[in-house]
Amino acid sequence: MTEEDHEFEVADAGSSLTYPMQCSALRKGGFVVIKGRPCKVVDMSTSKTGKHGHAKVHLVGLDIFTQRKYEDLSPSTHNVEVPVVKRTEFELLDIDDGFLNLMTDSGETKQDVKAPEGDLGDKLQADFDDGKEVIVTVVSAMSEEACISYREAPSS
Repeated sequence: MTEEDHEFEVADAGSSLTYPMQCSALRKGGFVVIKGRPCKVVDMSTSKTGKHGHAKVHLVGLDIFTQRKYEDLSPSTHNVEVPVVKRTEFELLDIDDGFLNLMTDSGETKQDVKAPEGDLGDKLQADFDDGKEVIVTVVSAMSEEACISYREAPSS
């Protein structure tokens, strides 16, 4: 290959999965990356500065996909990573082998979202089997996607 030959494996806009934010600027209900997982901040408290140190922020977050609890302690002046979280609604076409068959607003199909487990998955399957038109909400962050809720589509 000569110097002019270029090969690109990935064709995306180059957008980052996270962005930095000062720890003291976080708020309850916001999002933060704790131990490499995207979390929703459910509790935070700030301790006073010590004799030789920074004020510390104690963060408690719930993983937005698994609902597992994570905690972190970091200086309030330091930056933490905040995930880019996107919520999208899709029309449910079918549930096939544990995956949702969804339709976007533009009419394209999407088949790579796993069906939710537990009560949400059971209720979704039951309502879909009853012939109800269903709109599902899918949250995506840090290259992961999950169905977090659904509602019955308004009858037209």
